[in-house]
Amino acid sequence: MSTEAQTGSLAWAVAGEWRADAVTRDVWRHPAETLEFFGVDPSGTIIEIWPAGGWYTQVLAPWIAANDGTYVAAHFPADGNAQTQAFIDGYVERFSAPLFGEIEIAAFGPETGPIVPDGSADAVLTFRNVHNWMARGFAEKAFADFYAALRPGGILGVVEHRLPASQPQDPRASSGYVQEDYVVALAAEAGFELVNASEINANAADTADHPFGVWTLPPVLRTSPRGEEPDPDFDTAPYESIGESDRMTLLFRKPESSGQE
Repeated sequence: MSTEAQTGSLAWAVAGEWRADAVTRDVWRHPAETLEFFGVDPSGTIIEIWPAGGWYTQVLAPWIAANDGTYVAAHFPADGNAQTQAFIDGYVERFSAPLFGEIEIAAFGPETGPIVPDGSADAVLTFRNVHNWMARGFAEKAFADFYAALRPGGILGVVEHRLPASQPQDPRASSGYVQEDYVVALAAEAGFELVNASEINANAADTADHPFGVWTLPPVLRTSPRGEEPDPDFDTAPYESIGESDRMTLLFRKPESSGQE
């Protein structure tokens, strides 16, 4: 595929040899299909919220750089924490090659200010993070920050572990799963309109009912409660057979005109 895909295309970025260690998860994360569904324009300003180790950065940064766009990686702020700063520094070093372009680093957290100047971003993308903001009690602020960052007509793409509507929603999302309607409501409260929803990242085999939450499944395969020593007797085979989590894939838009402007 890499010999056929046009340089700078999404197919080229997904097939890149620099992703050799990441492609095994494509069957669960569907990067090409997901970004196509979101309608991301790589020539624009694209913010990824909490890119962690950079699984999606490996796709987004080269694709955006090749199309003269701007990729903004919004990390949790270090605020003097040496461990967090070392993590961010490691991320910057990992993606320092010219292939990845000039990645802009921004801060996003419970007490941060604007991610970028208001109205300057074309897209905000976030993958499997809503539960983290709920756990820290700032989910409402998160969506408000995204709304402020986007230009009118800008898009917000969200992928998140999906809790069935039949199961009660923990406001702190301790299982790592969130009801789809809950995410839609958070976005609507901030002013977003729901454009579309996709089953690209669905997994019907996932019941969302596991002893150690979503982390019982791959790729984590947790065998004991968080903070405890791994249990060598815990059988991970049934969870490996399920695969990665069932996920919602939601596309929102900031209205072209809004009373909140």
